Amino acid sequence: MRDVLYLEEIEQAEALLKPQRVEVLRQLAEPRTCSEVAERLGQTPQRVYYHVKRLVEAGLVDLVSERKVRGITEGIYQAGARSYWLSPRLVGRIGLRRARDELSLGYLLDLMEEVQADVAALDRNAPELPSIGLSGEIHVRPEQRQAFLNDLQTMLQDLFTRYGGAEGDAFKLAVACYPKAEPQPEGERDDD
Repeated sequence: MRDVLYLEEIEQAEALLKPQRVEVLRQLAEPRTCSEVAERLGQTPQRVYYHVKRLVEAGLVDLVSERKVRGITEGIYQAGARSYWLSPRLVGRIGLRRARDELSLGYLLDLMEEVQADVAALDRNAPELPSIGLSGEIHVRPEQRQAFLNDLQTMLQDLFTRYGGAEGDAFKLAVACYPKAEPQPEGERDDD
């Protein structure tokens, strides 16, 4: 079982649109038969098999083994991954796309999509995955904003120049800097 399965096919996303399938997928974190899943969910084995069949077709569930029970072959299934990431490309963007300049939010969204795809493609079974993830908050007065962005760009350009040779292990560096959203009071959230 993989840690992450990056969903780039619309058929894979569509297979997960039914809440019952998500529940079946959760039950298949461990290898189980359709009858075992049906019992746990209080459904008929036929109904569970229907959902499992669609999940197998979409590449989200694997048939890991089979066994004979009273002359009938019964499949044992397992989820293909612990987590599923949906590619933002499947959802698409609404409205016109702005220019891909480094200061636009559209560019930031494209960068995050690229990072998500790159991380999903890593071999989680590799003996060593040298990586680093940092997150922090910086407070900059409006009159210092441009100087801060210039310093950040200069520092990164220095790293790219110093370590940008063609030899050695390749690493990808992505930096995102964006305004922190202010928390909304309970009664004013968009999800109401």
